[in-house]
Amino acid sequence: METNKKLINEFDQAMHDIYKRALSEAGYKASIFLKMLFDHGGLPTARRLIHSPHISDGYTALLKRKRLDLTVEALIFDNERWHPLFTQEELAICRKRLSEFEYIA
Repeated sequence: METNKKLINEFDQAMHDIYKRALSEAGYKASIFLKMLFDHGGLPTARRLIHSPHISDGYTALLKRKRLDLTVEALIFDNERWHPLFTQEELAICRKRLSEFEYIA
């Protein structure tokens, strides 16, 4: 259980890191995303975004900037380290969204 808590804390930090990278590398200030992180934490925020029936405004903003690598979906999908935190269904949603916009083949 302690390992899982450590992984959740590390994922939370990774979520904060993609916010910082989106700001510094893509010029995108994801204020709503940052508020969600502070209010709920990284893992609940990721799950809320994944389970939303539509892609977020942040996803759209990063798509326009050709930086889908900075989306929550890519953070999760690209790093198998985070996969144990998510269900197969959640991972499939990430894959589907990323493939729809040609991030992955």
